[in-house]
Amino acid sequence: MDRKSELAGNLERVEEEIAAALKLAGRSRSEVTLIVVTKNFPASDIELLYQLGVRDFGENRDQEAREKIPQVNRGIGDGVRWHFQGQLQRNKLASIGSWADMVHSIDDVKYLKGLSDAALKTERKIQALIQISLDEFPNPERAGTDRAGAAEILSTYESQKSALAGLSIVGVMAVAPLNSPAKSAFIRLNKVFTELRGDFPHLRVISAGMSGDFTQALLTGATHLRIGSSILGSREAGR
Repeated sequence: MDRKSELAGNLERVEEEIAAALKLAGRSRSEVTLIVVTKNFPASDIELLYQLGVRDFGENRDQEAREKIPQVNRGIGDGVRWHFQGQLQRNKLASIGSWADMVHSIDDVKYLKGLSDAALKTERKIQALIQISLDEFPNPERAGTDRAGAAEILSTYESQKSALAGLSIVGVMAVAPLNSPAKSAFIRLNKVFTELRGDFPHLRVISAGMSGDFTQALLTGATHLRIGSSILGSREAGR
């Protein structure tokens, strides 16, 4: 089987699972954005997925994305939306802000200005999500903030909006914890989102759900899915 046929079959199976979950939830496919996570996979896979109708691609590492994006642009031109979902570092903000259309992983006010300035420098505007920690106990190896931290980020953004014109915070993101059921964690995420939205009604995005748990995420309100291995296969086999 050639690579395009392999990707097409995987994508079709994922879409069938998405459709089944949305039917159970009484939701429409138009409510959900599928982001294919292409970390460790080449630009050629992105080009094939683009031919199959995918437009949103996620990367976790800035250096890899910066090497890959020019190759993709040469192959297919405009039309791809790039998502950064890795842990942020202050020394990478200028670079990430120059290519990402959506950043999923803001968990501290210290990242706002750098991302906004980078977007403005390239005459762009970044959509941003606040990463919520769903771990029962703090884990320094896993990014994210709690509801209070998210509210602080949003309050800071609202009070400094004129100085952060390159950024628009539109929702929340989370990764399911390692040792507890994903669905209950995503229910907590939806609760945090709803509470935040009470004070910040412009919020509209819940980024949750990966290859192993996207069905549960859809049943609890996710609007953006971040799916890699179910479509691309094992990362160790990335070409």
